[in-house]
Amino acid sequence: MKVLLISPNTLIVPYPVYPIGLDYVAGSLSDRHQVQIADLNVLTRDELANILDDFSPDIIGLSIRNIDNTEAGNPLFFISKHKELVDWLRTRNKAPIVGGGAGFTILPQDIFNALELDYGIIGEGERLEELITAIENKQPLSHIPGLLTASQDPVPPAPWTGTPQRHTAQSTHSQFYLDYGGMLNLQTKRGCSFRCIYCPYPHIEGKKHRLVDPDDVARMAMTLQKNGAKYIFITDSAFNSDVTHSLKVAEAFKKHGLSIPWGGFFAPIKLPADYFTRMKECGLKHVEFGTESLSKTMLHNYRKPFSPEDVITAHKQAVAAGLHAAHYFLLGGPGETAETVDETLNCIENLKKTVLFFFTGIRIYPHTGLYDIALHEGKISEDTSLLEPFYYESDAISHGVIEKQVIDRAGERINWIVGSGGNESAATVSKMHKRGFTGPLWEFLIR
Repeated sequence: MKVLLISPNTLIVPYPVYPIGLDYVAGSLSDRHQVQIADLNVLTRDELANILDDFSPDIIGLSIRNIDNTEAGNPLFFISKHKELVDWLRTRNKAPIVGGGAGFTILPQDIFNALELDYGIIGEGERLEELITAIENKQPLSHIPGLLTASQDPVPPAPWTGTPQRHTAQSTHSQFYLDYGGMLNLQTKRGCSFRCIYCPYPHIEGKKHRLVDPDDVARMAMTLQKNGAKYIFITDSAFNSDVTHSLKVAEAFKKHGLSIPWGGFFAPIKLPADYFTRMKECGLKHVEFGTESLSKTMLHNYRKPFSPEDVITAHKQAVAAGLHAAHYFLLGGPGETAETVDETLNCIENLKKTVLFFFTGIRIYPHTGLYDIALHEGKISEDTSLLEPFYYESDAISHGVIEKQVIDRAGERINWIVGSGGNESAATVSKMHKRGFTGPLWEFLIR
């Protein structure tokens, strides 16, 4: 079959993100298929039309990475644009359209219905091969885990048990990301063992880690470097959620000769005293801590596996190792008050040489603890549609008041950023990338 895989994501704030999921789907397909990737960060609608005419795909996969930008202060909803794309595709080609991806897996039935898709794959997209084989052989589809159709409820999707195989051939769409920051990405594991109340990752990837062999991760990193990457970002929900495995991956980078810098998301948990020193020796440059709060009450309410003291210790370890460190805060969850916000802001003053990103309001997703809390509190009902962004708001303090508290405390400090920075920030990052700067670039705000 001719398989066209489309990434419709065009969000470039704060910087464009390479569509890694489609590489894994492409890499999982049999060699007997012809596969082409179309990235709408790169292609115009006319260029996509030419691909449809020239390639004439037999099946189209649509990767829905995000439903929205999860930013209450500057909300963007993507599904309506995706519907426009699907409707347009129907006018150009008669191939069945399959939806999948992390965003799709969060609200599969809602998105399936909204986009009027032919098929949907809940969970990992590598199951596209099973669907194609069944279609080719005119076999029943009811046995395929996680497959959604208009005529059948899906078989509950268990985590895919195959070995991830990534399509790594250099392509026109990868060049776009090389030109704008030089960042490509990779995974070192799937699944998340944390229990944070707001996070859909355990539902998307499973609650248990499925580790990729560190040497395989390093070989992938070397391939990306050979293909022109100037920086690698690790897309794991928290790279160090398995401390031992993360150290082995870093050491494999060094053993295989990776020479470009890399970064990722880290949890500020209790770590070996030399953890970040060893990471720095293996090329780590940026540490992005998912801290969320520095209030003991809120960290408990969020079910975070660390304390404010752990955050401060991990931060000092990272900075002492010579790494760039940033912290992300998610304010306004269950139990948030003006006092807990002040507790966080007061404790932040202990974090030196850093950048701080503040987000107010937490997007409610199904299959999370926050959903259950919001349901119990009557903020939503079982009939509430969560397809369009719906944000939890504490009874004790509004989003606006939280944002004012943060802005007032920040004063003129440029390393305190409310939200993602918006279009102005994205324009600045784009200019720096055009001038040859690589990586996420927030280190230039460190104070």
